[in-house]
Formats: sequence, structure tokens, C-alpha cells
Amino acid sequence: MPFALWSLLIAGLMPYFTVALAKAGPNRYDNGNPRDWAGSLQGFARRAHAAHQNHFEFLPFYTAGILVAHLRLGANGAVDWLAFGILLARIAYTIAYLMDRPTLRSIVWSLAIFGVIGLFALAGRGT
Repeated sequence: MPFALWSLLIAGLMPYFTVALAKAGPNRYDNGNPRDWAGSLQGFARRAHAAHQNHFEFLPFYTAGILVAHLRLGANGAVDWLAFGILLARIAYTIAYLMDRPTLRSIVWSLAIFGVIGLFALAGRGT
């Protein structure tokens, strides 16, 4: 199976990784009132939870880009490399978010979005 398709699993697990970071802090997770718990978070835990939400927001766009590119081009090295670059940008995004570096976070977020646009562009060109 090409890396681009495996990357969907990795991208799908990213939100769970970041919410685990939010839950691991001193703010004990309240399974009975998860929305109240999320609203009470501060600092690192709040940023980890926000990254969690953003990973879920990004996932449908990324998944569509990967699937369109794969359906149009099949196993393709350019798609695999672009998928790898997008994942690296999303990892850098997460680190920047957790470290409270908003400018860097915005830059790498933009790189990931442009990467997904690149997937659609590759599929549109057919190469």
C-alpha cells in the first residue's frame, strides 16, 4: 500500500495523540462533562485540546486530497512525497501549538493547506 494511504491512518490518529496530552495534565478529565472540562483548560492543556480540534478540522480536507490524488493517479511517488511533507507540517504545527508559537504555527498550518491544494493540483493535471 502506498505511503499516501498509510498517511491517512497517521493523520487520523493525530487528534487522539493531542487530546491525550490535554488529558494527561493536572486538569483531571471529566468523562461525565467533557465540554465543561475542555472549557476549563488553561495553558499547555488548552493548546493541546485546541490542536486536537484542529486536527479533526483538517482531516476531511486532507483525506479528500489523498483519495482524489490516489484515485486519479494510483500509486504515485509525487503523491507519497507530498503526503509526507503535509504530515511533517502537521507535526510541526502541533509542536508549535504546544510550545505557544502562534506565528510559526500559522506558517506551518498554511504549508499543510497548500500541500493539500497541491494534491488536488496533481490530480487535476493527471501527472
